[in-house]
This record gives sequence, structure tokens and C-alpha cells, in this order.
Amino acid sequence: MNIVILGPPGSGKGTQSELISGKYGLYYLQTGDLSRKLAEKNERIKEIVNSGKLIPQEEMTLYVLDHLKDENIDLNNILFEGFPRFVSQYEALENFLKTKSATINLAISIDISREETIKRISARRICIKCTEVYNLITDPPDKEGLCRCGGRLIQREDDNPESIEVRLRYYENNTKELIKYLENRNFLIRIDGSRPIQEIFNDIVEVIENTNAKNTGKN
Repeated sequence: MNIVILGPPGSGKGTQSELISGKYGLYYLQTGDLSRKLAEKNERIKEIVNSGKLIPQEEMTLYVLDHLKDENIDLNNILFEGFPRFVSQYEALENFLKTKSATINLAISIDISREETIKRISARRICIKCTEVYNLITDPPDKEGLCRCGGRLIQREDDNPESIEVRLRYYENNTKELIKYLENRNFLIRIDGSRPIQEIFNDIVEVIENTNAKNTGKN
């Protein structure tokens, strides 16, 4: 099963994606991580990522499709988070998968308000040792400023207020168009992301189970 997770920055896409991919054994393709790995080798991309902007959509599409080709991934069991963000990227991914006898089975949007986005991202921290991500509001560490592994928690360079505003504008101007496109095709499930993590996950699991049942003719 191939699933696309959408939502504004700070909506909990990453947390839910980890839970979903773990439960269903899906390959987790997280383009934020892919972008940061590219940034380690490319100063131009590093500047883009740290500013909160997006790698140009056609360029990012090529990086993702090349990654899918090169990593020998099961193309029928992927969770996509952070890609696609644009209608053109969705169509490119859909067409690529069709050539491999695969398809996108489900798109889910985790929705929160603009105010909640800013509040949550400002509270996000990452471990400098193991890179685990915490949120001081929704998923705080057991010990203030410290990861479970003992590493120090810091704020990511691209989680500053200026970068957050830039990322929100990108989302509002572009990804919302993709959401509208998918809604018009009756191919999007919207989930209230303002609730506790487990409640959101339970709703997503129900959606996935219902979709699986329909696809296998059991519903």
C-alpha cells in the first residue's frame, strides 16, 4: 500500500508517519531528511533548506524518483511524507508508479491552524547525538534539554521564526492547491491534527483499514 501524508509544518506528519510505517511495515520516504542529506553535499541546497524555502519542484521530483530507483525499494509499500507538495509532483509520482505496476492508494491530510503551526514548530527540538525529534508541547523529553540517549536537544536551524513564515507561505500557496486537487478527485481524507497523538493515529489506522478492505473487496 502506498500512502501520501500531507499537512502544514508542525502538524505531526513526521510522528504519525513513523507510527504508520512501523505498524504496516512501509518504507518511510521523508523528503525533509532527503533534503538535509542533499544539503550536506551541496551548499546551494543547504542555503535553501536553512531559509525555509523548498528545493525547486522539478529538481526535487528528480531527486525523489532517482531515490526510488536507486534504493531498490518495494514500490507497493511506501509512505510518502513531504512529497508530493505540488500537483505536478503528484502527477509525476503517479505516472512513475504506473510504469512499475504500482499506484497511490490513499492520501491523508493532517490539519491544524496557522497559529498552532507556529506554536508547535517554535517548540520543536532535535537531539544532536541521535537526531530524535521532540516537541516541548506535544512530545516533551523526560528530562529538560536532554534526549533519552543523553544527547543535548537543540532547535533546528530551519525552525527559526523567519523560516517558519516562509514555509507556511509555501504551504499555503502550493500544497493547498494539491489538497484541493485531491479533494476534487474524492481521493483525500482529512484528519484533525489538533488532538493527542494517539487519537490521531487511531483515526488514521481506521482510515487505512477501511481502504484496505475496499481494495481487497472485503467491504
